[in-house]
Amino acid sequence: MNSGLASGLRGQPPPYPRTWTLDTRPQTQNIMPKAEISWKRVTDDGVKLQVNARRVSREWRFFQREKRFDQWQPVPEPPLEDWLELLDAVQRLITRRRLQPEHAKHLRRRIRERFPEAKI
Repeated sequence: MNSGLASGLRGQPPPYPRTWTLDTRPQTQNIMPKAEISWKRVTDDGVKLQVNARRVSREWRFFQREKRFDQWQPVPEPPLEDWLELLDAVQRLITRRRLQPEHAKHLRRRIRERFPEAKI
């Protein structure tokens, strides 16, 4: 069942060069998000924003953009409104068994750390 080409090259290196590449980008760019949750909101100025939260390892990273084809811009300090929207979405995903209850506990703890005056 072997073709003539395969049997003729047995024991020899492949006819094409093997190349390996090493990804030298910073490690933070290589990490893929484990969960992504998106929603829309309107700012106090009346600007419509699309907000995206991504869970990378144990941290949530927030991004926002105005229009569909704009680039996602990282939000270093998201407002309480975004954190509460994320908590609501995480709770809904837990009831659908797509996230574990520990995610909501960890998220509540993060919200209390950042906003001690918030009532959750």
